[in-house]
Amino acid sequence: MRAATDEPVRYPDPAVIALDERFHALTLPLAAVERVASGCRWAEGPVWFGDHHCLLWSDVPNNRIMRWDPLTGQSHAFRTPSNYANGNTRDRQGRLVSCEHLARCVTRTEHDGRITVLADRFEGKRLNSPNDVVVKSDGSIWFTDPPFGIVGYYQGEKAEQELAAGVYRIDPDSGQVTLVSDTVNGPNGLAFSPDESQLYIVESRARPRNLLVFDVSGNGKSLSAQRVLFDAGEGTPDGFRVDIHGNLWCGWGMGSAELDGVRVFSQQGDLLGRIALPERCANLCFGGPHRNRLFMASCTSVYSLFVNTQGIAGA
Repeated sequence: MRAATDEPVRYPDPAVIALDERFHALTLPLAAVERVASGCRWAEGPVWFGDHHCLLWSDVPNNRIMRWDPLTGQSHAFRTPSNYANGNTRDRQGRLVSCEHLARCVTRTEHDGRITVLADRFEGKRLNSPNDVVVKSDGSIWFTDPPFGIVGYYQGEKAEQELAAGVYRIDPDSGQVTLVSDTVNGPNGLAFSPDESQLYIVESRARPRNLLVFDVSGNGKSLSAQRVLFDAGEGTPDGFRVDIHGNLWCGWGMGSAELDGVRVFSQQGDLLGRIALPERCANLCFGGPHRNRLFMASCTSVYSLFVNTQGIAGA
């Protein structure tokens, strides 16, 4: 089995590995993993901007957000410093929403370039270090807030933790910040199911690490019925996205090199297949004109793979 490199050896790519027959319907025999950018210290939070023909992602320790142009194949700094930004997404008006470790907040970049702070405190106390973020179809913003960015000086600055790790919702009308869960041990990546009836959250400080699923209740404003969709065994899921069929495409790594890359699960938690990468994958997104190109932010590099499915619109 070959790990992904810059130049594919052959089609189909041996780095795209089916572990269940259902995975074949999600992949393309004439597509291979490509490395589109490199030179990062820890790549995170990729987000596709189709109207600007670019991919943005965070290079957290280098304190910058990067931009890649698919027409030229070139990448450069989009924002530096970035306040050690981590997770990114777009809201329903197409604006960039980012989690910032240094400022301990969630921000929105307006269309004219101004930056608006959406959340930096809860009940008068400072947030820890917002990590990942998604926007629901009603415009509400949901984010995880573990202390990962304040435990040292590599992905932020060491600081006192004022709040327990939590998962929050920002109301689209009032801007009110609501705690929707404080029961996740190390909340990390999160994503909604296609119909938004469920929210998935990575529990990255459990042993083994879990991917949890909640029912979205209370008129779509709260969570209930926490349960484990699957445990990761010796692996480490991080950021992930969901395709239109409800499958979860999860950044993966740690442990041994054989775990590095992406693992794909059905909405029932069945492991369907994996994409082997030479680096741990931290986070990913779907992009391209048809949302059928998977972009994988993986330690020092960003990789891509065209797939036979699409990411959820707006996610």
